[in-house]
Amino acid sequence: MFRIGHRIARSIHRKFSDEQSVDVSESDGVRYLHLGSDTVQSAMRINNPTSLELRYTRGVMMFLLFMPEAKSMLGIGLGGASIARYIHHHLPALHQRVVEINPQVINVARSHFALPDDDERLQVIEGDGAEYIRNHPDTADVLFLDAYGSDGLPQELSSQGFFDDCAAALHHDGVLISNLWGSDKRFDIYLQRIEQSFGGRVLVMPTGKPGNILVFGFRRGPNDLRWSTLRERARALESRHRIEFLEFVEALRDRNPSTSNRLLLDAMERETT
Repeated sequence: MFRIGHRIARSIHRKFSDEQSVDVSESDGVRYLHLGSDTVQSAMRINNPTSLELRYTRGVMMFLLFMPEAKSMLGIGLGGASIARYIHHHLPALHQRVVEINPQVINVARSHFALPDDDERLQVIEGDGAEYIRNHPDTADVLFLDAYGSDGLPQELSSQGFFDDCAAALHHDGVLISNLWGSDKRFDIYLQRIEQSFGGRVLVMPTGKPGNILVFGFRRGPNDLRWSTLRERARALESRHRIEFLEFVEALRDRNPSTSNRLLLDAMERETT
């Protein structure tokens, strides 16, 4: 995706080069965040800031299909705070922490992207995401990784050790959601590392062509992955959220091993089917 509309703001911190500037643009009632390039990192509809403008951000909410009772979420990478805003407004029972290394991203999210102030349900932490995860095992029900910059995914947020730490950071039935670019030449390497860290309990969900691909990693598999159950849950979620959950269920079916009756997650099940 490329910048559309006119730039309305630029912010640079001395720790980061000019190529990693934080830019804001607007077009047709939508505000966009860019990190050092024309690529759109986040988007917010100005007259409806608590909606999810980009399809991949709506796809992130598929964790509700698998963990409807999740109480805590840790995010690595703030961007334009799309997920933080949505959850803070629509899911008041869910506690969020978001770790962002660039203070200017935090500043711009607050000044231009309606990021709520910290409170008992939301804490935005300036810091190194890999270090935070390494130092906080067993800390969240949901872990969301969205840390692409102008140069792609940083090595410290994509190594095998990092994904091992991600698995350890989740509660025993927790789920990882990693936002990856389908055009990234290292996509298969990242996917294999996530599969190794999560014992093969991984699902892949495209959200556009080529676009963003969400990878879900599970500490242990959900109890019921029958298509009938997943569609029933998706319909119930659609009644409460303006999100295309049923379409995302079909995206899971198109990309992952399954039978006519159910989605397959366990590696042994996949081998014997």
